[in-house]
Amino acid sequence: MLQSLVRRHAFLPSTQLHRFFFSTGTSVSASGATASPDPHFLVEYLVDTCGFSADDASKVSKFLPRIQSTEKPDAVLGFFRSQGLDGANLRRILAWKPGLLCWDVETNLAPKFKILREMGLSESDIINVVRINPMVIGLKSQNTLLLKLKAWENLFGSREILLKNLRRRGWFFCSNIENVVRNMNFLLDECGIPEDRVSHVIKNHPSFIVPNPDAVRALVDRADGIGIPRGSGMYLWILFVLRGVSKEKFEAQVKLMNSFGLSNSDFNTAVQRHPTFLWSSTEALQRKMEFLIKDVGIAPVDIAYRPSPLGLSLEKRLIPRFRVMEILKSEGLWESTSKLPRFFSLSGPIFLQKYVLPYQDKLPKLLEVL
Repeated sequence: MLQSLVRRHAFLPSTQLHRFFFSTGTSVSASGATASPDPHFLVEYLVDTCGFSADDASKVSKFLPRIQSTEKPDAVLGFFRSQGLDGANLRRILAWKPGLLCWDVETNLAPKFKILREMGLSESDIINVVRINPMVIGLKSQNTLLLKLKAWENLFGSREILLKNLRRRGWFFCSNIENVVRNMNFLLDECGIPEDRVSHVIKNHPSFIVPNPDAVRALVDRADGIGIPRGSGMYLWILFVLRGVSKEKFEAQVKLMNSFGLSNSDFNTAVQRHPTFLWSSTEALQRKMEFLIKDVGIAPVDIAYRPSPLGLSLEKRLIPRFRVMEILKSEGLWESTSKLPRFFSLSGPIFLQKYVLPYQDKLPKLLEVL
């Protein structure tokens, strides 16, 4: 289904895709920089009615058209407040698109809020969606909004998943659909990644699929360069992680791991097994490696092949649990046969049940060190 959907959009002319999905409705009359005959009046109006600081009001006022009357701005502010948008949320929206103050409520704004309600979003949901991504209401028309909602609903496979993502990270919604189609075609056809994996990423991390296609190709080149097989179940997750790691930072981390005696191949193995440790700063990664090697006594190569502790907090997870282990050893109660990486990686409740609660009467200090 996903592939057929991608094919259908792929054959639409570029101009048609652009017309349907990319217009934000920006116009000179709505957000142009035409100066007001009385800029001081606009500044005072924004300060008095919206709570802007004088400096912020001055910046916003520069992008407002000529205002002969406050009738429309008053109506817009009243409408936003009736929808639950006020204070900082309202200022954020107006700072993003000052021209909204001159829109017609019944023609431009009310229909879009109605569409969002009819989609199944509650009032609090709508406030959150508009706060995260005000472009949702800044689209040219309600028809454009409907087309985008339908397109993303098809891509996600259900309205429920669309609404979940709008509530959590609505900014993806106004991304370039043409880029999404190209990226999906690339991952499915050229990279040979199974459709179910691409679909999983779209549903859970839609931001991954929206960048410029050249950026996605560059990520694939980087993954190929470090020997990540495209057939690996971790491949897309590694691409997602690499997107947040610059080439310079990656090379610095390689050099750091080399300094502990690990080969580039060992480092690549660690990346394949637990890539999120790459998000750590180089300094934090060094402290974790030193702790695991010198204090805990894990061999560097064992860390590479079981790297999950590298993705954990040194201060909040590794050190406290190591202290628990030391206390249990000092009392002759350390009987664990688990590998140390698993000891550090266990969820909090399971760790407590296995290593703390059985001894809490005799060793209350176990809870104190966590």
